[in-house]
Amino acid sequence: MSQTTAADRLIVAMDVPDALAGLKLAEQLGDAVSFYKIGLGMLTGGGLALANELKQELGKRIFLDMKLFDIGATVESAVRGLAQFDLDFLTVHGDPYVVKAAKEGAAGKDMKILAVTILTSLDRGDLDGALIKPGEIRDLVQERAGNAFAAGADGVIASPQEAALIRALPEAAGKLIVTPGVRPVGADLGDQKRVATPASAIADGADHIVVGRPIWQATDPRAAALAILDELRAA
Repeated sequence: MSQTTAADRLIVAMDVPDALAGLKLAEQLGDAVSFYKIGLGMLTGGGLALANELKQELGKRIFLDMKLFDIGATVESAVRGLAQFDLDFLTVHGDPYVVKAAKEGAAGKDMKILAVTILTSLDRGDLDGALIKPGEIRDLVQERAGNAFAAGADGVIASPQEAALIRALPEAAGKLIVTPGVRPVGADLGDQKRVATPASAIADGADHIVVGRPIWQATDPRAAALAILDELRAA
């Protein structure tokens, strides 16, 4: 592993109903977890307030997973507003004009703009239904990642199954790869279709892994998180 610590590599997805449930989870996990993802599902449940409290009061790192997609001016404005919360990562869709607008909105701030390539819950049949051009998903992900990097993205969100391909791109030097769709051995896949274990995702070039249900649905969330951290330390 690089000098990045295992604790920093693990991002816990707070896919819980509201901010109160999120704070309870953070209390259960304590100092075992230093990085949290707050997504669109919690936006109306106090998600931004939770992000601010975790960041400012508890010193946690925050990944705000909004997957913004709109005309450039609207994306730029939205990102500028979100950047005032002093967050660490923010996702936008990987279309180059969206990435460029997001980078403009984040100018002067440390918040990293991560581009979504193809959602890890999708397979080729889903892409056909959405009229996405033909081709293997791995090839499309690599192409979208390269375009996003060229547009200025600080990193990408991609399935762990495509992490190695993206890391091999010349444009990926110094960029972040964050992988959802990570499941410990024996865990339920849920709605994810392109998955890998924590250790294999890191071995294939991911900088951070995102794990949700296997931790917050566990009988003992802290023990579940610590088990994943042990696997990362051994990677």
